[in-house]
Amino acid sequence: MEGKRNMSFAELWNLSFGFFGVQIAYALQSANISRIFATLGADPHQLSFFWILPPLMGMIVQPIIGKYSDRTWCRLGRRKPYLLVGALVAVLVMIMLPNAGSLNFTQKLFLGLNGAMWFGLFSLIFLDTSINVAMQPFKMMVGDMVNEQQKTKAYSIQSFLCNAGSLAGYLFPIFFTWIGIANTAPEGMVPDSVIWSFYVGAALLILCVLFTFLKVKEMNPEEYAAFHGIDSQKQDTTNKTGIIELLAHAPKTFWTVGLVQFFCWAAFLYMWTYTNGAVANNCWGTQDVASEGYQAAGNWVGVLFAVQAVGSMLWALIIPKFRNIRTAYAVSLLIGAAGFISAAFIHDQYVMFAAYFLIGAAWAAMLALPFTILTNSLSGEHMGEYLGLFNCTICLPQIVAAALGGVVLGIVGGAQASMLIVAGFLLLAGAAAVALIKLTK
Repeated sequence: MEGKRNMSFAELWNLSFGFFGVQIAYALQSANISRIFATLGADPHQLSFFWILPPLMGMIVQPIIGKYSDRTWCRLGRRKPYLLVGALVAVLVMIMLPNAGSLNFTQKLFLGLNGAMWFGLFSLIFLDTSINVAMQPFKMMVGDMVNEQQKTKAYSIQSFLCNAGSLAGYLFPIFFTWIGIANTAPEGMVPDSVIWSFYVGAALLILCVLFTFLKVKEMNPEEYAAFHGIDSQKQDTTNKTGIIELLAHAPKTFWTVGLVQFFCWAAFLYMWTYTNGAVANNCWGTQDVASEGYQAAGNWVGVLFAVQAVGSMLWALIIPKFRNIRTAYAVSLLIGAAGFISAAFIHDQYVMFAAYFLIGAAWAAMLALPFTILTNSLSGEHMGEYLGLFNCTICLPQIVAAALGGVVLGIVGGAQASMLIVAGFLLLAGAAAVALIKLTK
């Protein structure tokens, strides 16, 4: 292969288009899980525990996907078989999860949770596992096929599509309510507006993934070795390197960016967990999950997250204009911190737009910059395994934050809006940690 050729915009777009559908599924999960479990009967102090499962599954699954996809060379591709299987499983679970309350599993079982919540928990495990299986190959394919000069652009396109998918997923419930589908339901049941959102999201997920699957042709082993300057004779032996050895030889960038990731993803875990309760209390003056006000607040959370996605899409266009990628990273997180802290003090549902628009800047940076910085510091060897292991810097902070969520909520007085202030200070810590990153190639 002659050098590392530049890809056209259409090629970069096709490479990540399936991410649009995957992110619709992820947005529906992020915006509605707390609402669904609260509707099924979960206590606010329990909510963060339900959020342990998604990152825990990602922490287990993504390194495995990275390891085995590094070794998969077949006529369907290297990463593509995994994204297709993940998408198919996600579609099935998206049809089941919102129907948890319709199965009449009302009897209390283990840990005081009723049957509907246990069904929802297992559905959530399979949903997040399958989303992770479908999501990670898109990041890996950029690392595999895009040269260093185009990676910021490629991940920015991926960030744009990610936020466009989020925008659609977040707005589905309020759209279906607007066209007349019921947004309230009997106690313990999930509203039809949410159920139909998951159905439509599942259809779009598989269509978008199939588009990338059919449009993208991955490199064969010889092309890959030439593109990354790897001795093709060494590939079989290097692929047998163990995880401990990989971590021992990981570039310093892996760990410094991982520290920033820790603060950022803990912050967003608290946003996903507590925004619904915060908005219901601050803007609608209710915490009654069966009330019309609480369900209206649930829809409005989708709108706020959509505003965040718009802010993120616009900020993703600005990020490449920064001369220094570390400056872009730190400034983005500082803007996001201002959004989180201000959101806790706002009591008007429309003024909330400003706060979540600012939060979008941090989200745009989190989606694009860590992977740009990391993949530029890696050779083509073990690309998938390192990206899979790097996903632990996304999952572990969410697990820690979820495990401590009830304790932190008690410390700040039990007000869910106060957890947004905690999130803001976590982003401030992340912005400070950016100074530790050294850019390498």
